[in-house]
This record gives sequence, C-alpha cells and structure tokens, in this order.
Amino acid sequence: QVQLQESGPGLVKPSQTLSLTCTTSGGSITTNYYYWNWIRQPPGKGLEWMGAIAYSGSTYYSPSLKSRTSISRDTSKNQFTLQLSSVTPEDTAVYYCTRGVSYDYWGQGTQVTVSS
Repeated sequence: QVQLQESGPGLVKPSQTLSLTCTTSGGSITTNYYYWNWIRQPPGKGLEWMGAIAYSGSTYYSPSLKSRTSISRDTSKNQFTLQLSSVTPEDTAVYYCTRGVSYDYWGQGTQVTVSS
C-alpha cells in the first residue's frame, strides 16, 4: 500500500520561501514510470497542479509557477520536496503530494497560510 505524507510549516511570511516535504512509503520514488506531483487548492478554488518529479529525476513545472517553484528529491529517504519562493497571501492553500499522472495516491494535505 502506497502512502504519502506532507510535512512542513503551516505559516509562512510573505516574500519567504515555502518548503514542504512529501514522505512516501510502500514503493520507491525511482520506480519506473511514476511521477510524483505537488498540487494545491486555495480556499474556495479548484485544484492546481504545481509540478512533478519523475522516477528519472526529471522535473516539470506549471508555466504559471515555474519561475518560483523547485522540486527535488532524496531517494535515500524516499522523499520529494517542494520549494516555492517569494510567497504572497495568494499562495495560501492546502498542499497535496500525489502519485502518477492519474493521481492514484494522495497525501492527506497540509494547510499553508501566508501571512505576516
């Protein structure tokens, strides 16, 4: 059974960098041919795909967030990490990590609030 768990600070100040980690279990993040995603949902809005890291380590980003987003991984810990720089209150959202192009597994989500 694959499990994903997001972790990171719940409160970030404007202009700072948001950093979240997704810890996975039940499978390796290097297994062919899975992609590992970050998705967020601002209050009252729909889901937004932010980016992904592939089994190969290649990364892909939403064009609207590309300039501020970085996704990396630690294969020894089976973790992948999201960094979003220069955050504003509009980045307040529930952040999820998911697996695959069909999002077959999800973390429970973590609330991140951007506020001074």
